[in-house]
Amino acid sequence: MKFSIDRDALLKPLQLVSGAVERRHNLPILANLLVEVSNHSLKMTGTDLEVELVGSAEVSGEVQEGRTTVPAKKLLDIVKSLPEQSEIKIEQQENKWLLRSGRSRFSLATLPAEEYPNVESFQPAIEFNLKQGTLKSLIDATQFSMANQDVRYYLNGLLLETEGNVLRAIATDGHRLALSHREIAASLPENQVIVPRKGVMELARLLDSEEQDIHIAIGDNAIRATTASAVFTSKLVDGRFPDYRRVLPKGGDKIVLASRNQLKQALLRASILSNEKFRGVRVQLENALLKITANNPEQEEAEEIIDVDYAGQPLEIGFNVSYLLDVLNGLKADEVRITLSDGNSSALIENHVEEDSMYVVMPMRL
Repeated sequence: MKFSIDRDALLKPLQLVSGAVERRHNLPILANLLVEVSNHSLKMTGTDLEVELVGSAEVSGEVQEGRTTVPAKKLLDIVKSLPEQSEIKIEQQENKWLLRSGRSRFSLATLPAEEYPNVESFQPAIEFNLKQGTLKSLIDATQFSMANQDVRYYLNGLLLETEGNVLRAIATDGHRLALSHREIAASLPENQVIVPRKGVMELARLLDSEEQDIHIAIGDNAIRATTASAVFTSKLVDGRFPDYRRVLPKGGDKIVLASRNQLKQALLRASILSNEKFRGVRVQLENALLKITANNPEQEEAEEIIDVDYAGQPLEIGFNVSYLLDVLNGLKADEVRITLSDGNSSALIENHVEEDSMYVVMPMRL
């Protein structure tokens, strides 16, 4: 194997595929990237057996085809540390990878490409295209509600649901729920799959161009996303996601309209003096006013009052302030609508006008 490549052209796909590599793994080869050179093209693959990322770049100079595996983190650190726009010359010599750039020279140990695991091929049941920006906005609107290392393993991921021309994303950790949908130019069957947490994070990193298309293929046990320069594959979580429709509060008769930014800033200030462990704030509603109070074990207290559009009965309810802030960061409209029933029932939070996202936050006893 022999080729030359611009440092910046190598860095972008290298950073992408390194995200799939598991640092702490029993199999030494999983700390490596599979590198293949053919037809003036470089292909790099990283995997942890659950998620696989493939990136590509053009190579130049005298090119000799070949394939091997090299340590992912060391290679990434070397390339990042080289000057911008420098040329890198790479050559394989027996079980070593020689990398030269200017007066710098590095020798990396390699492992045979034949030992590198392949993610099993799968038969897609559903395929469609959409804009990368559309998928990114859908993930950004919901991913913060995914559980992290929950024993209910099916919550440690994002539910993707297709139905007609609608693609939905739903995430919950048992205390809150995020639901968002986008209409796309496709006619899709009804289907649900759970993409694992790491897969969601790596897929989001792949989406770097608002207007370019991404091709999605969903099979029984895996999902694949293909862009012009990369291929992402992830195994799916084998489990049954809870029926999110049953969680959506119904019959709430107390409706609050508030400025998203004003409410967010008030919550941020109040959160400074909330209990660091429980993060609780008390929300009190009365005619046209919303009052937020927070206190902590040091007997410190914060109080914020903002004007809102509310004409219902007085109400007092407690929330985890971090959950409310996550929701307000997920919503993009200037004005938000909060629907409540009483002090013991979940709140439903939405954009006031565009109804493409909704959030459910359970109350907290204070």
